[in-house]
Amino acid sequence: MGSEESFAKALYFGEVAEGLVFPYPEADANEADAVHAMTDAIRRFCQKHVDSAKIDREEIIPESVIRGMAELGLFGLLVPKAYGGAGLSQTAYARIVQELAGIDTSLAVTLGAHLSLGAMGLLLFGTDAQKQKYLPKLASGEVIGAFALTEPGAGSDASAITTSAVLDGDAYVLHGTKVWTSNGGIADLFTVFARTSPAEYGAKPRITAFVVERGPGVTTGRNEKKLGIRGSSTTEVHFDHVRVPKENVLGEVGRGFKVAMEVLNRGRLSLASGCVGIAKRLVRLSVERAEERKAFGRAIGQFGLVKDKIARMLAETFALESMTYLTTGLVDTRSADLSAESAICKVFGSETLLRVANEALQIAAGTGYMQAYPYERIYRDARINLIFEGTNEILRCFIALSGIEGPGRELADVAKAVREPIKGFGLLSDFAMRKARSALSRDKLTHIHPSLEAEGEVLGNYTTLLAKHADRAIRKHGKLIHEMQFTQKRAADMTIELYAIAAVLSRTTRALEKRGAEGSKREVDVTRMFVAAAEKRLAGHVAEFEANDDELRKAIADRAYVDGGYPFDVM
Repeated sequence: MGSEESFAKALYFGEVAEGLVFPYPEADANEADAVHAMTDAIRRFCQKHVDSAKIDREEIIPESVIRGMAELGLFGLLVPKAYGGAGLSQTAYARIVQELAGIDTSLAVTLGAHLSLGAMGLLLFGTDAQKQKYLPKLASGEVIGAFALTEPGAGSDASAITTSAVLDGDAYVLHGTKVWTSNGGIADLFTVFARTSPAEYGAKPRITAFVVERGPGVTTGRNEKKLGIRGSSTTEVHFDHVRVPKENVLGEVGRGFKVAMEVLNRGRLSLASGCVGIAKRLVRLSVERAEERKAFGRAIGQFGLVKDKIARMLAETFALESMTYLTTGLVDTRSADLSAESAICKVFGSETLLRVANEALQIAAGTGYMQAYPYERIYRDARINLIFEGTNEILRCFIALSGIEGPGRELADVAKAVREPIKGFGLLSDFAMRKARSALSRDKLTHIHPSLEAEGEVLGNYTTLLAKHADRAIRKHGKLIHEMQFTQKRAADMTIELYAIAAVLSRTTRALEKRGAEGSKREVDVTRMFVAAAEKRLAGHVAEFEANDDELRKAIADRAYVDGGYPFDVM
């Protein structure tokens, strides 16, 4: 089974894979110095040259700012030194994205689209020749990268891609249109996904990834009018019978879906780290506003309901930061499957940031609603994160189904072994022993600091309950579990909560071991607050596995489709 694969997936077997998340990862000291120097340089540059309100208003990042980002070395942060980049770890890169996003979201989106998406395919799947040819220019910022996957009729469903690539001699002829491509208007190099099999009804398409240079037949539309991140370039990209040399296939022919998923896994971590940076800025702004704004003769920060907002913002941001850097640490030190963890960080990060942005605007009150202040712009910018790089609805289904897959496969193997009991004796014995052990007790968690034992019990108890209800769902629905999205959502939400709890417990355990109870009191307090709130949410999810109104909700929605909208009126 996969406790060595993925912490999130192990939860579905009732296992808390402590060895994966303890001890909490620590940054390399030499790299940390480089990161601090880089973040200081970014702050100085942005303070002098970046006017976020103007970028938002004019809907463009000035060319001088793009050049400045290149001169700072931002476009080569993840590129190995052999190709002219900084060769940073995923953790160091995330910390720099965090800093940039906290200053201006459009700048962070531009960097992420270039490096986390546009160049990532080359970094992960490129041949030596491809890397030699393209990475130095991407690292220097001479060439900006982009990632072209989404189409008018193919968003989350990549199998619906209609862009085609037909082999013609020594090149593929690429034809089709991509939409909402970040950096589309400024990029000169695109990672493009296209069908390399005929578009036959019902046939599973073979998708291939290509490295495509801007040239004859490649055109881009105007910058889209958007709710937020207005400074970033978001355009259609048209490929009109573009000849792409065979040597520009990225990865294997027909295996482009794997390329896309691996790239998006990394991109989701970049997005989460950006959410950390913005949330931390909003907490700081909210504390300042709560102390300076007066009502009824005192600062509003003295009122209980405002204190409640500040505490929740701080605790949730702490949890987000903890899970994000736990995951980047795993990327840097292990070859484990982190697709579920990356999706969890993206979902939790985007929704945490939106809540924090909403509360910050509320604390700012009328000031928050005015364009002269940053709150409303940050609020608008934050909304895209729930849609970017896989909608949160799709990712919840992915998190749940990727977790359920392991126990589901095991149950199928057990069913087969029952039919062939002699050959399957070992498997049946192992399965029976594990089931008996999980029914009677679970292994005691040993890595969590003793002072956090109660919080560790929450993690252990609800891991057992998640596995129990996942098992019941598999037995009840079988292959139809793929259609049970209400069940998937509950499982995914439990997985997200459990990973967040594990992350804060790991981080705070490290703090306790290094600084003792007095020196880590703040971490302990926010951890206890976060876990207490998470426990209440987990209890709600468990209750709804047993008693819910899922079918009523579906019926109401079905009727609304028939009615064409809202059917009621008072007059």
